Amino acid sequence: MKRSTFIFVGFLSVLPLVATAQSGASSGFGPDTGDREFSLAGTGGSDRDFDNSSIGLTGDLGWYLQPNVVVGIRQSVNYADIEGQSASDDFWNGSTRGYADYQFGHHKFRPLVGASLGAVYGDAVKDSAFAGLEAGAKYYVLPKTYLLGRMEYQWFFDNSSDADDTFDDGAWAYTVGVGFNF
Repeated sequence: MKRSTFIFVGFLSVLPLVATAQSGASSGFGPDTGDREFSLAGTGGSDRDFDNSSIGLTGDLGWYLQPNVVVGIRQSVNYADIEGQSASDDFWNGSTRGYADYQFGHHKFRPLVGASLGAVYGDAVKDSAFAGLEAGAKYYVLPKTYLLGRMEYQWFFDNSSDADDTFDDGAWAYTVGVGFNF
């Protein structure tokens, strides 16, 4: 396995310990069963000379099956400006996926783990299905408003028999944003 996979698995194994280390009664922050959530997150990157850059936006709409279990749909759009390419050769990509996340604890800081399944499409990618494992955290700054950080390992495949073979050739996606329960 690659080093990044070990780091991701190590990060996942620490999250339950962080959540159980929080003590005390419920803080009054966060969702109740039946609540929904909406989050908007961004991502971006550039090389050191800012010649090749990319930016992205992700929106989530989820429903809480329990105060710590959310399922929903996530839409991402990404744009890349590559040096030496004309404006017509810049790249737009998108992905649509369903997700399920489990949040640890009932306090302001809530580590989370989850999975997703969907499709990626656009100019610079081969249209295909992908699966993802994710980890991150939400920090409630108001009773129903949180800051979000998430990293997602995605692997791509054309059919279900390819899914096992392509895990080691995946990609990382990072997001930082804000969300609301309602």
